[in-house]
Amino acid sequence: MKRWKGSPQSILLGIALMMSLAVLPTISGCVSDPESPLSRVLNVVGHGVPLSKQAARELERFEDVYQKYVSSLDEDQFDYFVFAYRQIRANYVHKIPDADLIDAAIEGVEATEIEPGMMEPAKLVEAALDAMAASLDPHTAYMNGEEYRESFVRIKGEFGGLGIEVTMQDGFVKVVSPIEDTPAARSDLKSGDLITHVDGDPIKGKTLGQAVKKMRGKPGTDIALKIHRVGVDDFVVSITRAIITVRAVKWRMEGDIGYVRVSAFTEPMEDGIIKAFQSLRAEYGRDPKGIVLDLRNNPGGLLDQSVILSDAFLEEGEIVSVRGRHSHSSSSFTAEPGDLANGVPIVLLINGGSASASEIVASALKHHKRAIIMGRQSFGKGSVQSIMALPIDGALKLTTAMYYGPDGKTLQAHGVAPDIILEVEKTENEPVVKGRKEADNPKALAALSSEMKGKQSKISISMCEEIGERKDKELGCAISYLHAISPAKFIEEHAINQNM
Repeated sequence: MKRWKGSPQSILLGIALMMSLAVLPTISGCVSDPESPLSRVLNVVGHGVPLSKQAARELERFEDVYQKYVSSLDEDQFDYFVFAYRQIRANYVHKIPDADLIDAAIEGVEATEIEPGMMEPAKLVEAALDAMAASLDPHTAYMNGEEYRESFVRIKGEFGGLGIEVTMQDGFVKVVSPIEDTPAARSDLKSGDLITHVDGDPIKGKTLGQAVKKMRGKPGTDIALKIHRVGVDDFVVSITRAIITVRAVKWRMEGDIGYVRVSAFTEPMEDGIIKAFQSLRAEYGRDPKGIVLDLRNNPGGLLDQSVILSDAFLEEGEIVSVRGRHSHSSSSFTAEPGDLANGVPIVLLINGGSASASEIVASALKHHKRAIIMGRQSFGKGSVQSIMALPIDGALKLTTAMYYGPDGKTLQAHGVAPDIILEVEKTENEPVVKGRKEADNPKALAALSSEMKGKQSKISISMCEEIGERKDKELGCAISYLHAISPAKFIEEHAINQNM
């Protein structure tokens, strides 16, 4: 199998770090003490572009609020805020008015409802940066030191928590996808659920970072989440926190068809996909007749792992391009010769919980006609987040670019349209509920290009076999397609409406 010598994710993180160094600010004397320890460090590293007069005036507005609310002046904490502010205004995917950024920061401070003169400087700055980041889009966030360190643990595929990928929607925490074999999945949380209360405390009015903090806790402790789910009354579910270990890849043979489930794009994914095909061939004695690659409810993860998975099945061609506000945050990734599946047909399953890295893989394999995409429209998360370390402690998870598929179309807000839509039948007792997508969030970044669906067919899963303990009819449809005499024959037998 092809191996990356230097992963694209590490390249992007390197870019992010270089960007951090490139924009280190020379902090104006009107807003901070140039002789503070942090200022001296920043001056040693280098000088940034001076702030415009408008930006400086906006910063002075925040300085007034800072001095009004802090219990004691701390120049390092103020310089820390200035540094983060300059990072956001210089490197966010598109230009944001300085007044909007400072307004959000001030609102974050005032929302704490702490009396003037009573706030610890570090707490004030954290509240301001939380609110400033949250005002931009659902995926930009400020991470304090603890959250920043945890992000590295998550990349390794093991972390403490409930086992859900989340974003913000309508002021609540939205479940993008529960992670397989975790407390959240076993408690039957579903993609699209909105968490409205944590242990009785309302989420409304909190940033995503603040809400996530409330959901964290020691493994073995319980947490009560109030859930809003379309079509049913709000309900409370109790979940016991645990150490979450994500097995990125699972596999098995279903007769003569190899089934490969990729649940997350963490670092173990690459080794897992290699082991999967080695095991499938060993069990079957040769290449399977076909492969079902399952990316349903896979919320994404590392860019390099999505490129690796796409490249595993492609001989050539572009996989994805990343285009940012600045030329140094743009890049393109292409496939190298070699097909891990040795050319056997592939059906790739997606649904509304398939996001980000999953959509990169689906887009690439669809464009190069290496797989038939089956299921439902994916989530539509096509923005790139760079982790930018901050001085003292913490980091920004900042949206700095957008993903584009090899067809030149953005994945943002659109997602990937299946070649074959799997239609779930409606019943009187259990109506089909349409899941909300990235584009449904009021703060979601808009699509920058029109959606290209191409020719689609819609089939009913009612005629497909139930597979495994979960009685998975969608998997049954994929296997039936691979067993069909011809794709046209399969569509003819299962179609609801062709050529949509």
